[in-house]
Amino acid sequence: MKILVLHGPNLNLLGERQTDIYGKKTLEEINSQLAQYASIQDIQIIAFQSNHEGELIDKIQEMRHSANGMLINPAGFAHTSVALYDSLLSYNKPIVEVHITQPFHRETMRHPLITARAAQGYVAGMGWKSYVYGLTALIDMILAK
Repeated sequence: MKILVLHGPNLNLLGERQTDIYGKKTLEEINSQLAQYASIQDIQIIAFQSNHEGELIDKIQEMRHSANGMLINPAGFAHTSVALYDSLLSYNKPIVEVHITQPFHRETMRHPLITARAAQGYVAGMGWKSYVYGLTALIDMILAK
């Protein structure tokens, strides 16, 4: 089984950028934790990060037939991207959206969650562990089918 893990803009700076909000774990550490957790269940993680909306859409289209599910942190695109939302709708497999922080406890510009409407699950506000909880839920969704 393969799971696509997509990370949106600025997540490559985790561990350096606004650590009081996003924590000190780096993206590489998060990806490593996810891969370790998934490997116990014989699941391959394919992690991809981009600061460019089109590259994220290209990766979704590329993996739509080969990945069994998707874990996505669209970051700032969650609040703005209809194009990413449309791409997620075309995926036709389980999707869980995650956020390190809780958008509803932040600035009002972060409250609309466009991309989350395409996901079957949503986890936010648990720090980097939002990824782990989201992955657990995603695996359960895939295995239940």
